[in-house]
Amino acid sequence: MWVLAVLPFALQAVAIALDEGIFHVRRGLPKWERIGHPLDTLSVLVCMGYVLFVPFSTRSLALYIVLAVFSSFLVTKDEFVHKEHCPAAGNWLHAVLFLLHPVTLACAGFIWPVVQGIEVTPWISRWLNDKDALLFFLQGQFCAMTFFLIYQIVFWNVIWKDKPVIKQ
Repeated sequence: MWVLAVLPFALQAVAIALDEGIFHVRRGLPKWERIGHPLDTLSVLVCMGYVLFVPFSTRSLALYIVLAVFSSFLVTKDEFVHKEHCPAAGNWLHAVLFLLHPVTLACAGFIWPVVQGIEVTPWISRWLNDKDALLFFLQGQFCAMTFFLIYQIVFWNVIWKDKPVIKQ
């Protein structure tokens, strides 16, 4: 059953890859996106790092919720200008990403106490029934997000920095 908890992450990764590989590369990114997208990724990376490195408690859960809500709102910051730069399919893909964003962060929040060996409610224990696989997943997700952040910074701000931006 634990695989269901990582499914939203897989769907999100596919959607991000499509957005990046099709829409971003086709039109290029203006400066505000070259700065803003790595900030979005950083906000998620902070959340993932938090569940990996901070001991679970009621207080730390409250702060995680604040971080997750902040990240969920932060990723929507560009939508006011995306409508001018993105085709309808790109905007639809953004909507899918906005739906998946809080779902993935909620799943990470459910996984967090499990990987730390904290007793959770029976339904969560039945759902998230492989502590080692979930820990390995969170660690892998953290590494993948770190590499994606580095890619976003280097590719868009060094390699493609001066490429023209095409309105679609």
